[in-house]
Amino acid sequence: MEMEFEARNSTEEALHHYKAGLGNFTKKMPELASKFNDFTEECFKEGSLSKKEKQLIALGISLYSQDEYCIIYHTKGCLDEGCSEEEILEAIGVTAAFGGGATMSQAVTLVQECIQELNQLKQ
Repeated sequence: MEMEFEARNSTEEALHHYKAGLGNFTKKMPELASKFNDFTEECFKEGSLSKKEKQLIALGISLYSQDEYCIIYHTKGCLDEGCSEEEILEAIGVTAAFGGGATMSQAVTLVQECIQELNQLKQ
């Protein structure tokens, strides 16, 4: 019997929803999921670019592509890798130079909400 998960905020709920969906996909397509996970782990490991820099890049791409789950996931990734709010906002600015209003609308709502909620969970 699965335990019922109760999210403490909308960011945690979205992260749980994504992980649950990924788990279901993995059960149905284990080989594909395994290869995808191996590939992404390789892409995000420390290299000439730091894990922190890679998360900032991923957040920018997520914002530009308007992928809300990835925006949330990589905002958390940025914080987990030690990014300051200022670094995240600067990366948003660079992304907005390409993505314009669509990027800014996600940044001033979803990203800032994620930062606030994730910081509250740490306390």
